[in-house]
Amino acid sequence: MSAPVSTVEDAIQAALATVNDPEIRRPITELGMVRSATIGASGVVRVELLLTVAGCPLKDKLRNDITAAVAAVPGVTGVEIDFGVMTPEQRQSLQSQLRGGGATEEPVIPFAQPGSRTRVYAVASGKGGVGKSSVTVNLAAALAARGLSVGVVDADIYGHSVPRMLGADGRPTRVEDMIMPPQSHGVKVISIGMFTSGNAAVVWRGPMLHRALQQFLADVYWGDLDVLLLDLPPGTGDVAISLAQLLPNSEILIVTTPQTAAAEVAERAGAIALQTHQRVVGVIENMSWLELPDGSRMEIFGAGGGEAVAESLSRTIGAQVPLLGQIPLDTRVREAGDAGNPIVLAAPESPAAQALGTIADRLALRRESLLGKPLGLKPAGR
Repeated sequence: MSAPVSTVEDAIQAALATVNDPEIRRPITELGMVRSATIGASGVVRVELLLTVAGCPLKDKLRNDITAAVAAVPGVTGVEIDFGVMTPEQRQSLQSQLRGGGATEEPVIPFAQPGSRTRVYAVASGKGGVGKSSVTVNLAAALAARGLSVGVVDADIYGHSVPRMLGADGRPTRVEDMIMPPQSHGVKVISIGMFTSGNAAVVWRGPMLHRALQQFLADVYWGDLDVLLLDLPPGTGDVAISLAQLLPNSEILIVTTPQTAAAEVAERAGAIALQTHQRVVGVIENMSWLELPDGSRMEIFGAGGGEAVAESLSRTIGAQVPLLGQIPLDTRVREAGDAGNPIVLAAPESPAAQALGTIADRLALRRESLLGKPLGLKPAGR
């Protein structure tokens, strides 16, 4: 005997609730996307789904996920999906829901709020060419592979390269004034390169750089992130200053190479923390050596730069700045980056991936600061 229609309809709703929007990563039923779901006498289910925008790039994925979920319900013989589009009022309601309440004149940056538990790491370097972006994307991929919710802001506006290295070739989707970031390897990504045509150069002055960074942090729907990484441009210019203003709780990761010239410049990038009152969480030495077939090491760029930067910053800042790790040279790092598949995922057994994984473990396990957080203690009675 077949189950009552009401029971089947309940099962269909439960099945739809297991389908997440690919961009927002929340159930489509919770987001108000399911307009109706009815089952006919023949067992065919008709679902009316409202897309946030007419040209939703992940429409086919939604179709496949909904079909698979509903078709598994006993008694269902087929699934038909009719796609519609949300009205401006519905999109405004969704935007308000995602932001956790009513809209404000100026969207707030969630990571700058007192209750935020997102760890924000700004990956900086004194000069270009030290592999800062490749370190950023590999740390992001490694942290995501460890089960953390991770986002990356490509804040190197002039030299954006993060989307290619992460294989994030999608375009952001807009819901009213909110931007849904593309995802790749479990990492949410936003970059100015997603808004430019082809390989066009970005020619902006300081105020526009500040506004772009502000929009990346406030207008993008990041969800509940455990870690946010920002790939900063080299040096101590406008973006580094804007970051300190917009995210005063962010911490700095310094990337350098072993040679003295790069180390000296990296020290200046780290010393900016004295003026911005940010914490330098550590130093990462990249391209430390080349491992030869006989097991020996060739120190192509010299040795000791990372340790020297860590010691110098510790003295300058007056707090311990550790050397978090040394990453050997490996042509697979470049190859994996060009292919959009970070080496920590493409070749996890390689020495470079192992070194990056160890650094990711140290960042993931760092204890949260208790500053400003209630401990729930009460005075003992007399």
